[in-house]
Amino acid sequence: MSVAMNRRLFLETAALGLLAACGDNQGPSVVQTEESTADVDPSTLPKLSIATWQTPQEDKEAIIEEARRLTTEAVNALGGMSRFISKGDVVFIKPNIGWDRRPEQAANTNPDVVATLVKLCYEAGAAKVRISDFTCMDEQRTFVRSGIQKAATAEGAEVFFLDKRKFKEMNVGGKTLPTWPIYTEFVECDKRINVPIAKTHNHALLTLSIKNLMGMMDDPRNQLHQNLGPAMADIASFLKTDLVVLDAIRILKRNGPTGGDPKDVERKDTIVAGVDPVAIDAFGATLFDLKPEDLSIVTESEKLGVGTKDYESLKPVRLSIS
Repeated sequence: MSVAMNRRLFLETAALGLLAACGDNQGPSVVQTEESTADVDPSTLPKLSIATWQTPQEDKEAIIEEARRLTTEAVNALGGMSRFISKGDVVFIKPNIGWDRRPEQAANTNPDVVATLVKLCYEAGAAKVRISDFTCMDEQRTFVRSGIQKAATAEGAEVFFLDKRKFKEMNVGGKTLPTWPIYTEFVECDKRINVPIAKTHNHALLTLSIKNLMGMMDDPRNQLHQNLGPAMADIASFLKTDLVVLDAIRILKRNGPTGGDPKDVERKDTIVAGVDPVAIDAFGATLFDLKPEDLSIVTESEKLGVGTKDYESLKPVRLSIS
């Protein structure tokens, strides 16, 4: 059976299941298939999907399959990757690759989530998929140990170290950040996909999708920590992304962002995908028993019109996968 047929069958099934579970007045009335999105008004398509695995896997290979299926189905529930990626696009995928940690330590984005997005981009017609991050530890170690370099390269992505010469002072236009050096290739690419992992952070309380954009900013980034909410809201308003995919398969509940102790990791077996980074970060807060308004990045970004913290108002498509 073809990939396109698999997607169509899944989405038709998901739509029927959603309607049966939610009734006529909740959730989107129709889940569009990837093949149909070209002629559909994007405003009528789902803005948020939440895919959760029913029974957490323990076997390493089974966890890989879980990550790939959750990612694929979360994106498909939005209408498929062709809603976001067109033939010939150069796509920049921005995961968190900041730390010299293994995937099971939940400090970096799950490598199989990233690899799946690469695969979906190429299937949608992307000409090139590029992946990088401004690491906090040695990049040659973090890219390898995170598993992202190997997994994404295997799907055809170009995984590269940032070239410091390509940061350029840009007019961010914010009250807190009028200008800041930003990585030019992230701004100039055709499409941008933000792929954070959900984890705690000693300055931001949590690091989710908007905080993850800091990886495309040059130093001195530590100067932002005293006014992080308004600063990152300015960046989120300037650096628009086409798709956000939040990795919550494993979350780092304590001692983030670096982690290291397996006892700090909790399985949530969830992937959240959407077009509203504020809504995604607001939902992400609930994974840590926090409220959206507890996160200054969320509240400040909402003030600037980046999105809404009322994620339920987007009528998220909820998928239970097994």
